[in-house]
Amino acid sequence: MFFICTDCRQRVDEPPKPVWLCPCGRPFSVHYEWEEIKRAVDVDTNENSMWRYESVLPPVNKRVTLGEGKTPLVSIGNNTYVKDETVNPTGSFKDRGMSTAISMAEAQGVSDICLPSAGNAGIAAAAYCQESGIECHVFLPETIPESFKKKTEKYEANIYLKGQTISDAAQEMLETKTADWFDISTLKEPFRIEGKKTLGYEIAEQMNWNLPDVIIYPTGGGTGLIGMWKAFKEMQGLGWITGSLPRLVAAQSDGCAPVVRAFQTREKLTAFWNNSNTIALGLNVPGPLGGTWMLDVLSESGGISVTAKETELEFATEDFRQSTGINASAETGVVWSVYHVLKDLAWIKQRERTVLFATGLERG
Repeated sequence: MFFICTDCRQRVDEPPKPVWLCPCGRPFSVHYEWEEIKRAVDVDTNENSMWRYESVLPPVNKRVTLGEGKTPLVSIGNNTYVKDETVNPTGSFKDRGMSTAISMAEAQGVSDICLPSAGNAGIAAAAYCQESGIECHVFLPETIPESFKKKTEKYEANIYLKGQTISDAAQEMLETKTADWFDISTLKEPFRIEGKKTLGYEIAEQMNWNLPDVIIYPTGGGTGLIGMWKAFKEMQGLGWITGSLPRLVAAQSDGCAPVVRAFQTREKLTAFWNNSNTIALGLNVPGPLGGTWMLDVLSESGGISVTAKETELEFATEDFRQSTGINASAETGVVWSVYHVLKDLAWIKQRERTVLFATGLERG
């Protein structure tokens, strides 16, 4: 296992522990010596969690797992499927990344972790830290619904409230944290991506090692989008899949759309989105650290970034719930809106297979 900076491209074989950002300040990507070496599909079919893909994950001494992953891929007709991440142990896709991140943190001797969150990541971090015995410090916006706070408190995390957005909470964390707290904010450590990439492996396995034509993903920090593309490239190198890779769609609310704006204006960097406001709390990420990485993935996949109208989001979310029977949060309303826009524009063709994401449970 080694690390390559996503910006300066420096390869680092033995970074300081615990592994964090490249010295240039940009995210590391995890790489392995087995990449590009053809081999038979290696999945532990006796394992009913994302750890069935252990052969392509970071080696850990001990898994910190609650049974995350192996979630349903539900057909809803018209060559369209929903990847239902609401059934994960804490109710969201964040569990995948936290399982690998906390497993690696424990292996590297971390005693305390901290992160800012719009809700689901904080809940997942608290749950996996409780499982591992690591102290957890979660920084939330003051506007966070009470249900998220209660769920985080259930796992005995330390909670700090500040500001209106995750960026405000992150600033409070930087001013509060002590030197021995390990910051596992989105993309600041490299192993959350490794857990998230199991989404890509799982979709491929569930589709008999074929891939859909289009994947629409609700995009805030971008770990799922980046992780899936990493998985597809790895599988291609291993020979587990052949043919074209999916076109990825980064779906955002027009209340907070830094990736869409940068994509549409052909910028290489995302600019901070001032006065962000969306009921899709997980997408209220006005300054994503991985903005450039996401734009690169969209370009390489032949994908696109599209906004949903915030004023129509409640209706779209309810329409998705009624249409699918999945009690998903407003992030999925963004996906549902963008899906219909792209179908109407024929960007998604009639016979193309499309995967939509329900990333989290509606917590009420």
